[in-house]
Amino acid sequence: MRDGLKRILAATTDLQVTGEAASGDEALALVKANDYDVVMLDMSMPGLAGIDLIKRLRLEKPKLRILVLSMHGESQYAARALKAGAAGYLSKDSAAEVLLGALRKIAAGGVHIGEAAAASLLQTNDRLPHEALSDREFEVMRLLVEGLGPTEIGERLHLSVKTVSTHKTRILEKLNVGSTAELVRYALEHGLA
Repeated sequence: MRDGLKRILAATTDLQVTGEAASGDEALALVKANDYDVVMLDMSMPGLAGIDLIKRLRLEKPKLRILVLSMHGESQYAARALKAGAAGYLSKDSAAEVLLGALRKIAAGGVHIGEAAAASLLQTNDRLPHEALSDREFEVMRLLVEGLGPTEIGERLHLSVKTVSTHKTRILEKLNVGSTAELVRYALEHGLA
C-alpha cells in the first residue's frame, strides 16, 4: 500500500514523501523528531492507532495536518477522526486524483471529507446506539469485532484486561446486545466491520 502511495506522490511536482512508518508507534516517533506539513495515516495501524494516534500526534505537533486514509467507512469513522484532530478522511478506494486533491487541500489549511461523511455529520436526528459510544469504547468495539480478545486488545491499546472487560460490558449495554456474536452482527448491519 505504501509503495503504491509513494508512486502516486512521486508523479507530482508539489508533493514529496519525506518519511514513512509501518506502525503507529513509528509514526509518532517520526513526528516527534521531524517537522512535516501533512501526515497521512491508516486508522488500523499496528501498535498505537486510530483515534488515540491522531490525538497523540496533535498533542506533539498541534499545527500538524492529518489525513486519515482508511478501509473503514467514512460515515462511521470520519466524524470521530475529525473530532480527534484530523483534517481529512478518505477511504482507501478513492481515486488517485481525489487523494492528491485532498492532500493539497489539507496542506493549504482546508478540511476534506467525502460525501458519505458529510451526510453523516449533518444528521442529528435518529442517532444510532453506537454513536453514543466514547472514542475508547468505539475502538474496543472495533477490535472485538475484528476477533481480538481482551488480552490482545489490552496489549494493543495499552490497557489492563479488566479495563477492556469494563469497556466491553458498557458497549454491550449501550448497544443492547447480549454477546460478542450479537455485537459482530450489529457491526455488520451498521457497516462498522
